[in-house]
Amino acid sequence: MKRSLPTLALVLSVALAACAPQVVRQQPVPEPTVEPLPKPAAPKVRAKARTDLAFAYFADAQFKIAIEEGRKALEADPEYGPAHHLLALVHVYLREFSTAQMHFEQAIRLEPKDPAINNAYGLFLCTQGRGKEGIEKLMVAARDPLYPNPTYPYTNAGMCSLWIDEPKAAEDYLRRAVIADSQNTQAVYLLALVSYQQKKLDEAKRLVDEVISRGEPNAESIWLALRIERKLGNRESEASYASQLRRNFKNSPEYKSLAQGQFE
Repeated sequence: MKRSLPTLALVLSVALAACAPQVVRQQPVPEPTVEPLPKPAAPKVRAKARTDLAFAYFADAQFKIAIEEGRKALEADPEYGPAHHLLALVHVYLREFSTAQMHFEQAIRLEPKDPAINNAYGLFLCTQGRGKEGIEKLMVAARDPLYPNPTYPYTNAGMCSLWIDEPKAAEDYLRRAVIADSQNTQAVYLLALVSYQQKKLDEAKRLVDEVISRGEPNAESIWLALRIERKLGNRESEASYASQLRRNFKNSPEYKSLAQGQFE
């Protein structure tokens, strides 16, 4: 809205002497200074600000507000790829997969080389039974020389390869993930799982022990360690891991498998 200009004609009150009228000269009134209105931000700038805010709400699990901000970003600039990326992620979390697919397609169309978008879309395709396509997208991200986190798409490609029953490819991707970041515990765990499936029990034990030693173990890593010790014939260690599952993860699928004697 434009500011209204101040009135230029000023009303002056002139005091007259009681005995005789005097002529009073009016001094010139300076032209008022009006600061120009700031230029509106470019559509892409507004879209970025809304998208950044939406990602913050998404990270805080405020999904409804994240969607609202993402839509406002697209109102500012319908061709802003990161806003479609954000909306895709929110709809994946809400299990609204057809809507997520639509936004992923738009994001990739607008930003075909963006590594973060390719990583997220690739993993999404893997979860939708489209593993080959998913790995192609993941490799776009992993091979981007400017992407600071190639360990993530390599890890996702390894997991995806396991889902489509390609353990050799999974092992290769996961080793690349660990080379990119030796602290990537998920990649180390998955590499231990691949080694176990390939009957490389000593290597599997070394890797899963590394995972467990790094921090609070979860049901998956304890269950894998238990099965490795069982295969190696280490009954005392197997019993120790069984006790940990029973004590800390009694409601987990892994403990249910243990209780039912389903080790494979």
